Amino acid sequence: QVQLVESGGGLVQPGGSLRLSCAASGSIFSIRAMGWYRQAPGKQRELVATITSGVSTNYADFVKGRFTISRDNTKNTVYLQMNSLEYEDTAVYYCNAAGVHTSTGVRNFWGQGTQVTVSS
Repeated sequence: QVQLVESGGGLVQPGGSLRLSCAASGSIFSIRAMGWYRQAPGKQRELVATITSGVSTNYADFVKGRFTISRDNTKNTVYLQMNSLEYEDTAVYYCNAAGVHTSTGVRNFWGQGTQVTVSS
């Protein structure tokens, strides 16, 4: 069974920084892409950033220049460095692993979510 465990969320003031981590565990052969999504109260879940195993990245326009996604393939871990945080960044951030290859096939997985609150 594959599990994604997120950490690093919390309360931060506007302009501050946080670093999220997500580690995938289990009998994993490979992961095609990992990424972060977020969902604010009353809104749909939206893409924040993704990164492939070949470290090709994709960012939502609203985080370009502020957030950086990175990945350690040896640890099946993805990171999201968030700088210059704004009130509008307040949301539950979810880790996603797409194309996870295990002995039972290929599937996508989600983490349980970590709360990020930007408030003064």
